[in-house]
Amino acid sequence: MSDYDYDLFVIGGGSGGVRAARIAAEGGAKVAIAEEYRYGGTCVIRGCVPKKLMVYASKFSESFHDAAGYGWSVGEAPTFDWATLQKNIHTELDRLEGIYRRNLANASVTVLDGRAEVTGPHEVEVNGERLSARYILVATGGKPFIPEIEGGEHVLTSNDMFLIPEQPKRLAVVGGGYIACEFAGIMNGLGTQVELIYRSSQILRGFDNEVRDHIAAEMTKKGISIHTDCDVERIEKTDAGVTLHLVGGGTMEVDAVLYATGRIPLSYGMGLEAVGVELGKGGAVRVDDYSKTNIDSIYAVGDVTNRIALTPVAIREGQAFAKTVFHNEPTTADHDLVASAVFTQPEMGTIGMTEEQARNLGDIDVYCTSFRSMAHIVADRDERMLMKLIVEKATDKVVGCHIVGESAGEMIQLAAIAIKMGATKADFDRTVAVHPTAAEELVTLKSPVR
Repeated sequence: MSDYDYDLFVIGGGSGGVRAARIAAEGGAKVAIAEEYRYGGTCVIRGCVPKKLMVYASKFSESFHDAAGYGWSVGEAPTFDWATLQKNIHTELDRLEGIYRRNLANASVTVLDGRAEVTGPHEVEVNGERLSARYILVATGGKPFIPEIEGGEHVLTSNDMFLIPEQPKRLAVVGGGYIACEFAGIMNGLGTQVELIYRSSQILRGFDNEVRDHIAAEMTKKGISIHTDCDVERIEKTDAGVTLHLVGGGTMEVDAVLYATGRIPLSYGMGLEAVGVELGKGGAVRVDDYSKTNIDSIYAVGDVTNRIALTPVAIREGQAFAKTVFHNEPTTADHDLVASAVFTQPEMGTIGMTEEQARNLGDIDVYCTSFRSMAHIVADRDERMLMKLIVEKATDKVVGCHIVGESAGEMIQLAAIAIKMGATKADFDRTVAVHPTAAEELVTLKSPVR
């Protein structure tokens, strides 16, 4: 008989926390989970899922244009209704949250609605009730970061973009990371005039430079105004909307401003510091390879640890934790060679090293091509794809793959399997192409460009 109310108490109902709760319960543990907002977490409720649905919606504007090149007559100019899209997105989110709740209940996990705070190494408080647990798992994710700025109360964050009742006709997006660039593409595709403001010299810092330049050029072609080496000094609410006062002079008049200037771990104000849990830069919960904090009974997974802030990674971390602690199977999550997609327009898929990172290995070969896809040629659309392989000369191993264009996310998932297995350029070369596809370029790149 346990001396605790629960064997495991999970704080946070996102993908990582839910996976950990279910796997632990399957091992016979008595588990409870608490979520203060909605089950599903950042990804399902205010991130990946609603954002991808908005990406789909925004692409129809180009599809109507392309249809004419294929002989279709779409009649009168198509119109878009923001309220309909929002309603249908939230209907889907309600459905997904229901699945999360049912799966937890079916696994015999006690599901609590409310904010949980850590009050001791083995104790939490939820809705005024103190509960004890042999282990506590923190899986609270992250939140948007807004820098200190005069008028900051007038800005939107990525969380708000799925809730605003009206579509702004003019939107300023401040930031140059993947969230900023994704929303710039979404809103531009839906007919909003978009001004993207970024304080550095090029968007998408941290990604391959050639890829960054390519995406920026294509976004500009689509009508997004990108203002690099530019920042906002203060924000003023006016009767007509919002005025941005720019550093160095100048103003910009818009209907709304979205700040997408990064995300930070959601770790403060929940009692972690009081019980002695070590926090790192930006509030990231410090953990070892098994996701354990410096307190033996407290673990953490997902974005709150700021290792790799991706939903599938959080799921793997949650599962590894549960196997280690409740199934007697010591398991660590593999953070090496994790593929990802960025749903800019055009979208990007990437795995492994950038060209800049790979040059630290020594001699490399870079294979790269840029071309108009068959679909875009017939549609008379000036959009180019980019495919890039980075190969370590000494081993012939493909150490980086970067794709920009239609279905890049789908392609990189499959390329990632080969690269994770240690594929060489010779392995790519001896793979017969699938024709006619864009992906065949990955196995027909014969000569390095650098």
